[in-house]
Amino acid sequence: MDKLIITAAVTGSGPSRSQNPNLPHTPAEIAAEALRCWRAGAAVVHVHVRDPQTGAPDFRRELFGEVVERVRAESDMLVNLTTSGFNLKGDDVGEQRLMPLELKPDLCSLDVGSMNFRGRVFINEAEWVEKAAQRMLAAGVKPEMEVFEVGQVLQAIDLINKGLVADPPYFQLCLGIPWGMPADLEALLALKARLPKGCRWSALGTGANQLPLTTHAMLLGGNVRVGFEDNLYLSRGVKAESNAQFVERTVRIAREMQREVATCAEARVLLGLPPAR
Repeated sequence: MDKLIITAAVTGSGPSRSQNPNLPHTPAEIAAEALRCWRAGAAVVHVHVRDPQTGAPDFRRELFGEVVERVRAESDMLVNLTTSGFNLKGDDVGEQRLMPLELKPDLCSLDVGSMNFRGRVFINEAEWVEKAAQRMLAAGVKPEMEVFEVGQVLQAIDLINKGLVADPPYFQLCLGIPWGMPADLEALLALKARLPKGCRWSALGTGANQLPLTTHAMLLGGNVRVGFEDNLYLSRGVKAESNAQFVERTVRIAREMQREVATCAEARVLLGLPPAR
């Protein structure tokens, strides 16, 4: 079984400090959380940014840039920047969403397909998804194809068949988000069964489902994503003090199952990425 790649999603765009006061807001706080996770065993950080004063979701280039600079100054961690852009407005939101490519991250999330999400429709038109895949391929950035339903796996496979995704394709199976696939073993197996041969994949589960879902993924040979974006509680009624606590627990479980955890350099090889810049 391949070594385990752990991704830390340290802030997201949904959680708030009213839910957990330890949620990072500023670029310095987000980078510090990423580095704590790196020291604990995470190879990848998935980055959203917040308005430093209000904590509202933000998408400013300078905020992303500061996080990237701080993380790379102290680590060899792989940087994965979001392209979801929930808060964006204007005439060409699709183009705005691709701004993170300018910062030369190792990966960018690529949401494949549209769905009802947080009281709104999360729109990812097929034309935009193909455009994003083309731009990522040209920039040498690995798309982390986020899928929430079986049909989205099929759409991602279409991108692969069109030559828009470099080998090995990398999927993030997102379970437990209303109204996508539920975060249970049956749904995980259904998604995994549709994945193309030779791909790499990771899985996340939201809330209380994070621990059992990621444990199932580890047993099935997949990789995992943990952190505040998906879950604010370390155990029932106990709020996590940092993202690193989730990483530390994941490392302990992997060791108990005798599955080795990938270093950043090993994760790059597994994902077909060049050495750290």
